[in-house]
Amino acid sequence: MTETDITQHIWQIVSEVPDPEVPVLTIADLGVLRNVSVENGKPVITITPTYSGCPAMDMISMNIRMELLQHGFPSIEIKTVLSPAWTTDWMSEAGRQKLKDYGIAPPVGKCISQQSLEESIVPCPHCGSNQTKLVSEFSSTACKAFYTCNDCYEPFDHFKCH
Repeated sequence: MTETDITQHIWQIVSEVPDPEVPVLTIADLGVLRNVSVENGKPVITITPTYSGCPAMDMISMNIRMELLQHGFPSIEIKTVLSPAWTTDWMSEAGRQKLKDYGIAPPVGKCISQQSLEESIVPCPHCGSNQTKLVSEFSSTACKAFYTCNDCYEPFDHFKCH
């Protein structure tokens, strides 16, 4: 196997590691997985937290280590990079669809031109209605806001743009 083949194999393994806070998403779906390389025969995995101080990063690192250990890579390095800061623009389209299917409204539009939560139109992931109301800027995790739908009356989380 060439180093490129090994790197691609490692990427495939690591890209399937689930996010501990939203388990339907992988770290690749989220855009947290930034790079995979092999240096001196050792896998080097680069990740970026969704928030600095994100409590899920320790679990993500541990899960990466466990997955690679199970696949025969006993020695790895995990680098956490904070710059550039993670943005929901890095989420894959597949990840956005997985959020919606799970009942969480995905981020709306590009976050570089972000509006405030009060100005944003967040479609209901249950019925698709745009008639939704922000209840709280924070929900089950810091990266989500809590909404209700004025048409189907269902409450739902919205993965905030940032």
